[in-house]
Amino acid sequence: MHNPSATLLIIDDDEVVRARLAAHLQAKGFRVLQASNGMQGMQAFKDAQPDLLICDLRMPQLDGLELIRQLNAQGSETPVILLSGAATMSDVVEALRLGASDYLLKPLDDLAVLEHSVRRALDEAALRQENRRYREKLEATNRELQASLSLLEEDQNAGRQVQLNMLPQSPWHTDDLLFEHQIIPSLYLSGDFVDYFRLDQHRVAFYLADVSGHGASSAFVTVLLKFMTTRLLYESRRNGLLPAFKPSEVLGHINRGLLNCKLGKHVTMLGGVIDQLSNQLTYSIGGHLPLPVLYSQGSARFLEGRGLPIGLFEHAVHEDYVMDLPDSFSLTMLSDGIFDLLPGESLKDKEASLPQLVSAAGGTLNGLRDALELTTLGDMPDDIALLVLSRNLA
Repeated sequence: MHNPSATLLIIDDDEVVRARLAAHLQAKGFRVLQASNGMQGMQAFKDAQPDLLICDLRMPQLDGLELIRQLNAQGSETPVILLSGAATMSDVVEALRLGASDYLLKPLDDLAVLEHSVRRALDEAALRQENRRYREKLEATNRELQASLSLLEEDQNAGRQVQLNMLPQSPWHTDDLLFEHQIIPSLYLSGDFVDYFRLDQHRVAFYLADVSGHGASSAFVTVLLKFMTTRLLYESRRNGLLPAFKPSEVLGHINRGLLNCKLGKHVTMLGGVIDQLSNQLTYSIGGHLPLPVLYSQGSARFLEGRGLPIGLFEHAVHEDYVMDLPDSFSLTMLSDGIFDLLPGESLKDKEASLPQLVSAAGGTLNGLRDALELTTLGDMPDDIALLVLSRNLA
């Protein structure tokens, strides 16, 4: 998680010890600066702003504990590892009270212990920074939600702008995955919503939701969905450990949230997580039709799945489905408003035509736009949402 080429500052008045530590850590890929006493160390810290300090406890002029005190007074969150050859319990307690990341005893016969302490401290610092960013994002989302509620009551135009601003970037590339979406509201505001975002370095999450009804009241629920998923992501990361983040559990969380709000609205929804390390998709269905359509090697098929809608049943249980992904594929997700554009007399006939349509469109959003003539649509009886994620399509 941490920067493998992080800058370290070693402060020690013993030149032999300092050189030995620096040589080992440089060999492990770190950039290492050195200072021979606390005063020089403070100046080097101001000049270079290193990512971590390794500091001897006993030094002339400015010892390790006083150095930490001065860093704390400056508001610094840079981790500090203290070294000492003559530690007392009171020194250890005071160092940890002041916020030292670790306290190691000299002589360091096994420098792997120091390296492990450095990497752990850098990881913890990176997690603190990431949590702060998510906290700021959550606070910003809270402010946006409060503003959105007022604006939706006062001005439909402002409400539409807020909803558009909540939608993710389209197209969005993350590593070898491409996400694209389009939402066509039946009224000025839409009850359909999509979102996708990175969970961590190797997992990406997405969902498509279709809120019952139309207009401002349904659009409000999409704002609430955005808030609940953002808050859930923040809460999951708060302790620095992101759990499995199973789609079925996310649907359950949203189900409870909607029931508690007592808005009289329910949602059909599908969501998934792609693990790029295992190349697996885990997804869950919340009463949503049509099912996602997987396109690969020139053919398309529905994914399996079923589940109860969100916001209707207190004890609804949702299931996770897991599948290996092809090297080249697209996954097309649509709200049920798409049935108004499909050929066929019955809903069953319309649904049956969808894989063939996705296949003819080459599994792409642009192909679907052309096939369904979305650019020339007039007023529609229902909102329409399209979300296509793909990888390595020719």
